[in-house]
Amino acid sequence: MTDTGLVAKGLAARRAALAILSGVLQKRRPLDAGLDQLAGLETRDAGFARALVSEALRHMGALDAVLRKFVAKPLAPHKAGAASEILLLGACELLILKVAPHAAVDAANALAAKDTKAMHFKPLINAVLRKVAKEGEAVLSGLDRERLSTPDWLWTRWTAQYDAGTARLIARAHQHAAPVDIILKSPDAAFPPSEALFGTVRRLSDPGRIEELSGFAQGDWWVQDAAASLPALLLGDVAGKTVIDLCAAPGGKTMQLAARGANVIAVEIDAARAARIRENLDRTQLAAEIVQSDARDYQTRAPFVLVDAPCTATGTIRRHPDLPWIKGAADVTVSAAAAYEILEAGAAMVEPGGVLVFAVCSLEREEGEEQIAAFLSAHPDFTRMPVTTEDVFGHTEWITQDGDLRTLPCHFSDKGGMDGFYAARLRRSQTS
Repeated sequence: MTDTGLVAKGLAARRAALAILSGVLQKRRPLDAGLDQLAGLETRDAGFARALVSEALRHMGALDAVLRKFVAKPLAPHKAGAASEILLLGACELLILKVAPHAAVDAANALAAKDTKAMHFKPLINAVLRKVAKEGEAVLSGLDRERLSTPDWLWTRWTAQYDAGTARLIARAHQHAAPVDIILKSPDAAFPPSEALFGTVRRLSDPGRIEELSGFAQGDWWVQDAAASLPALLLGDVAGKTVIDLCAAPGGKTMQLAARGANVIAVEIDAARAARIRENLDRTQLAAEIVQSDARDYQTRAPFVLVDAPCTATGTIRRHPDLPWIKGAADVTVSAAAAYEILEAGAAMVEPGGVLVFAVCSLEREEGEEQIAAFLSAHPDFTRMPVTTEDVFGHTEWITQDGDLRTLPCHFSDKGGMDGFYAARLRRSQTS
C-alpha cells in the first residue's frame, strides 16, 4: 500500500480523535462522552483513535510547550478552527506514539484540509510538525513534563495538601495509563493471566478485549481498580446483614458485598447506570435489590451503609486524562456540597450501633478529610472507627494520621500504581 493509502486508511481514526479532542478542549465535554465518535470504526482504528486522544491529553502540557517553541503565538480558534488540536495530535503521534514522521505529518495536513478554517493554516501545520519531527525529542527531553502536564489549579492544591515531593509523585503516576484490575467473585474463581495484589484483587497482565478473557463471560470476576475495592472491605463481616450501597453504579462495590453474603440494597439515581448494575449482577450471578432513586430521598434503615459519593474524581486521572482540563477548583466546591448532602442522608439510614463508610475517588481534602471533620463536628452520635493495618492488608502507608483510608496514584508504583481514594469508617452510637 502506498504512503497515501496508509494515511487514508488511518484518517477516519484521526478524524474521530480530532472530534473527541476538540469536544474536550473547546466544550469541556468529557472524553468518555465523546466516544460515540468511534462508532463504525474497525476495532483497531477505534483503539488507535482512543489511544491518540488519551495520550494527547495525558501529555498535553508538555506537548504544548514543545509546539510553542515553533509557533510564534497561540492560534485563535475563531480564525484557525481546529488547527491547534491538529498540531497537538500530530505532536503526540510523533513524540509519544512514535508514528513515522511522514505518516503523522501527512495525516495532519489531511485533517487540516477538511476543516474550513484550519485549511488556511496548512503551511504552518506542515512546517511546525516537520520541525517537531526533527527537533521535538530534544526539546521534550529538557522539559519538566510532570509539572507541565499538571494544570496550576491541581499542582498548587496537591503541593499544599500533601507536599512538593508527593505532588510530583502523583503527577508522575499520571504520565502512564492505568493498568486493569479485576475482583474475583470467590477465592477459587477462574481468572486470566494476572498478578495477585491483595485479597481477591488481581492485576491483568495483558487486558486485551476484556469480554474475551477467560472467566469473564462465566461471571467469575469483574473489572474494578484495587483502590476502589477497599471501601467496601472496611464494613467488615457483612454476611447475612443488610447493606445500603448509595450511588451504587457501576456496581463494583455492590458485587463485592453480594459476593460476601450481604443483602445489598443498591441505590442509583440514573436509570441507565442502574441498568448497568443489573447487567453486571446478571453476568456474575449475584443478587441485590436495585432501587432507582436520589440517595437524598431514599428512606430506610440498615446496620451498614456505604456512601460512594459523587466527586471530581481527581484520583482517577490515569483513567480519565481529560479531567484536569475540563474541571477546575470551583468544581471541587460544588461536588463537596452535593456529596455532603448524600453523606447526611446516608447517616440517617444507619441503625443505632451501625457502621457508615464514606468514600470518594478524589485527591482533594475538601471532598474527603474535610467532609468527615465537618460531619463529626455536627454529629456527636457518630465516632470514627480507625482503619487498621489488617483492613488494608498491611499497607500502613494507606492509613492517615486520623485513621482514615487515603490511597494515592503513586502508591503501588512498582506495580503500576492505583487510583486515589479516600474513605472513613464511622460508627453510630447505640443510644442515637
